[in-house]
Amino acid sequence: MPQQVKAVIARAKGAPVEVTTIVVPDPGPGEAVVRIQACGVCHTDLHYREGGINDEFPFLLGHEAAGIVESVGEGVTEVEPGDFVVLNWRAVCGQCRSCRRGRPQYCFDTHNAKQKMTLLDGTELSPALGIGAFAEKTLVAAGQCTKVDPAAEPAVAGLLGCGVMAGLGAAINTGNVGRGDSVAVIGCGGVGGAAVLGSRLAGAAKIIAVDIDDRKLETARRLGATHTVNSRTTDPVEAIRELTGGNGADVVVEAVGRPETYKQAFYARDLAGTVVLVGVPTPEMTLELPLLDVFGRGGALKSSWYGDCLPSRDFPMLIDLYLQGRLDLRAFVTETIDLDAVEQAFERMHHGDVLRSVVIL
Repeated sequence: MPQQVKAVIARAKGAPVEVTTIVVPDPGPGEAVVRIQACGVCHTDLHYREGGINDEFPFLLGHEAAGIVESVGEGVTEVEPGDFVVLNWRAVCGQCRSCRRGRPQYCFDTHNAKQKMTLLDGTELSPALGIGAFAEKTLVAAGQCTKVDPAAEPAVAGLLGCGVMAGLGAAINTGNVGRGDSVAVIGCGGVGGAAVLGSRLAGAAKIIAVDIDDRKLETARRLGATHTVNSRTTDPVEAIRELTGGNGADVVVEAVGRPETYKQAFYARDLAGTVVLVGVPTPEMTLELPLLDVFGRGGALKSSWYGDCLPSRDFPMLIDLYLQGRLDLRAFVTETIDLDAVEQAFERMHHGDVLRSVVIL
């Protein structure tokens, strides 16, 4: 039978979020109900609340989550009740042209649950990134559930569902950082910090963290940065070149998503180097670069979608590395909070006071 659970929703653009009761239906074919144990507070949730994604209010917020599969619908074979899973927002279809070519991480037809969760009056909710995990339970497509080792702490495991995976993947998957490489990361919030950590994991010899906030730069050092640059007071392009023998970095990860910082990344890379854009721009932003520079500098300009991750491949591997003590995912959890503290967490995020607030249910 449908269940009534507590959840955090955004009713209108810019309005404070609220805790209310929602209805979660029984899972249909290909669907699963997951009892949420932890969910990170991500910038994307704030974008939903502010109407920066679309205007399909009310939104059921939260998407960076881990929990226990409670029930599954007809035809589900990937997971079963009792499995500990990390939720992902790109359940691959297995049938599109990208999947058929052996590139499921670029699936062009990812999907979500077909049924809708609702308010008590029947109003349909729009789940953030097809998940909606600021809730005691949520309904997702079974393919959005990735089984991982249950020894992992839920507050840590859930972070792979979005921001931390985006940063790790930007370095490891998209940027293909290798042993001995030099890497610069521009923007050292949660995603950029994860790119620093991923570069360290990949064996980069020099990792240069760039930000305008000394607190974030100090955190980047703890995550593995070998050098830091405060770009409020220092030209980051000149600083990165000076730190790399005048050449520029082999890989530059841009984790801000602004034209100004993208240009810095472009000119701070070595000849034939790689720029990875993982910061998310807004629709009105445009970029202008001399085409001759694009041609003459060679290399690659890449965008990183969700860290180019394949959850079924990457999540279990990264959780194993965490459990072995080789990947400090715990460093991203600044605080744990209750469900009714999400609005205050948004405020702390806005002021740069946290890497991640994590809701514990």
